Amino acid sequence: MPRGDLFPEIGPYQTGFLPVGDGHVLYWEQVGNPRGKPILFLHGGPGAGAAAVHRRFFDPQIWRLIVFDQRGAGRSTPLGCIEANTTHHLVEDIDKLLDFLGIGRCILFGGSWGSTLALAYAESCPSRVAGMVLRGIFLGRKLEVDWFLHGIGHFFPEAYQAFTNFLPAAERNDILTAYAKRLNNPDPAVHVPAAKAWSIYEGTCSTLMPNIDTVSAFAEDRTALGLARIEAHYFANNLFLPSAGLLGHLEALRGIPGEIVQGRYDMICPPSSAFELVSGWQDARLTIIPDAGHSALETGIRAALLAAVERVRSLV
Repeated sequence: MPRGDLFPEIGPYQTGFLPVGDGHVLYWEQVGNPRGKPILFLHGGPGAGAAAVHRRFFDPQIWRLIVFDQRGAGRSTPLGCIEANTTHHLVEDIDKLLDFLGIGRCILFGGSWGSTLALAYAESCPSRVAGMVLRGIFLGRKLEVDWFLHGIGHFFPEAYQAFTNFLPAAERNDILTAYAKRLNNPDPAVHVPAAKAWSIYEGTCSTLMPNIDTVSAFAEDRTALGLARIEAHYFANNLFLPSAGLLGHLEALRGIPGEIVQGRYDMICPPSSAFELVSGWQDARLTIIPDAGHSALETGIRAALLAAVERVRSLV
């Protein structure tokens, strides 16, 4: 396989739905080798859901890949539900899914919010984590949320103007509250346009160079609703993280190897968070991609992730 190319398209060998309580039912699938090395894919957002392309980062001869859509996201039901939807719930859901599939210990692979959830899970259940491959580090701090809601506008002023101008001028002093009000309105005529405006903003700012396909994927109704509504819910609640944050519990990661891939020009999750994380996690290695933004599908990030997955295969 040429360096940097994803593996060929592949379908799952097993799919199912797992009730996890509170009315939530998670979609899950297994891909690759049923007797392979277990690796769990954690999608971004929160609320974005997983896509078929995510399966292609993993050699199907080597890996037993588990993919699932988190509460309220993707093919899980109910779509966009924020009831009983917190980081603690998602951590418990991972445990339930691994138990259901008979997996004791695995590699975690996650980018953006997926990196947040991977770190939260590893800090809560370190004995079940053999290693991690993380991209576009998001630590869920107020400064990072503020950057998303305001700071990106310094670099993507057109996208930011469209994002904010969706709201009446009188409500633009509190973007998060104004969007949340619309996103949680039961009327699709209200919440669908708001979800699309939010998601198109995020998709537009996710790549170093403009990418119509990325923006279109973010704009799809199902992706947009789960992403925007659940992201706003988590942002308004400090990502449901402990007061000390993820950096306050790094001692739990001692002995867990980590591969971190970060785009130098990541505007969604700026590189400073990755630097802070690796400075306190002695078993992690940081790879900076000099000509990339946030998306996992950008050429340099894609190649670095494939190489990182290859390096961690000996851990399980």
